[in-house]
Amino acid sequence: MTTTALVLTGGGARAAYQAGVLRGLAALMPPETGPASPFRILCGTSAGAINAGALAASSGDFRAAVDGLAALWSNIHAADIYRTGVGSISVSGARWLSAMALGWMLRRGPRSLFDNAPLGEMLERLHRPDAIAEGLRAGTLQALAITALSYSTGRHVTFYQAHRSIQPWRRSQREAEVAEITPAHMLASSSIPFLFPAIPIQCGGREEHFGDGTIRQISPLSPAIHLGASRIMAIGSASRYRPGWYDTVPAGGYPSLAQIGGQALASIFLDGLTVDIERLQQINGLLARAPELVDSVAGWRPIEVMVMEPSERLEVIAARHLKYLPRTVRALLAPLGGTEARGAAFASYLLFEPEFTNELMALGEHDALQRADELRAFLYGVVPPPTAG
Repeated sequence: MTTTALVLTGGGARAAYQAGVLRGLAALMPPETGPASPFRILCGTSAGAINAGALAASSGDFRAAVDGLAALWSNIHAADIYRTGVGSISVSGARWLSAMALGWMLRRGPRSLFDNAPLGEMLERLHRPDAIAEGLRAGTLQALAITALSYSTGRHVTFYQAHRSIQPWRRSQREAEVAEITPAHMLASSSIPFLFPAIPIQCGGREEHFGDGTIRQISPLSPAIHLGASRIMAIGSASRYRPGWYDTVPAGGYPSLAQIGGQALASIFLDGLTVDIERLQQINGLLARAPELVDSVAGWRPIEVMVMEPSERLEVIAARHLKYLPRTVRALLAPLGGTEARGAAFASYLLFEPEFTNELMALGEHDALQRADELRAFLYGVVPPPTAG
């Protein structure tokens, strides 16, 4: 039986693009397939973990799940994700300045640049563990997996909840653990390093502090494969083949800290998926040439994969919307170059404002509808009729 997995990667506010793609997919669902989600396995990392959790809670009604997710991203504001008040931003800035100037006198440094307590409160309100458990019992959901990095031990851990017993896997510096997914797992997975604080989670019988799961994620498709997927759709937040944002911006002298930070975040959020897809395609090619190597017990089997990625550079869109960041956040980012065009890549991860997220969703829906025939064939086996002539 073909089991389709959805892999949702990170990217902060860029994950609004995923909601747009999903809205396009919902519009393409053939009526005869019923309301249930076409994805039986959901794997999310960073902001993608939040989207995956929302889809898992409504696995029996895909359109309703997507509508709820789109409504969330359409009306989101930075203050819903992290504290933007003058007091909070001032205290954070003062702590970082003190740490840099008087670090030798301080016993404890700042934990993060921003306080994402509002996101934690939102997840507590929105999380529906009973609905996820019901989906697993009903079979509309086979597994939900959320990945995070333990700052305490350096382990890359995939927490998963499944409808049947699945043996946890262990690889070099990455492993899996059975767990009932909670808001803490999603909050930890989406805690971008330095920007947001680490989150304590019980793992292996002890408490460890976890942060963004995209860090050191060398194989983002791996959880879906281990959980039994034979077909994977991945939604990324950057294009693999279009020119880089920094290729379109004049050099302008020494790079700002925001430019450097944008490159660092890109290496965290964007590169792992590209490498993993290329590796999977190479394995598929090997198995096609040597079918005797196929062994489902050993894990060697061909995996169909389809990637949805933005047809436009999200940094370019972000540069047009920097003015919508809260004034306090702009004041904090300005010395780093985060409010300039060259710093748009860095700022895009924090641009949780409806002007930006709605444009990303519109782009995602457009990209999905542009590939309508390909998506229907991949997800539902619907082959378009041949064109005349």
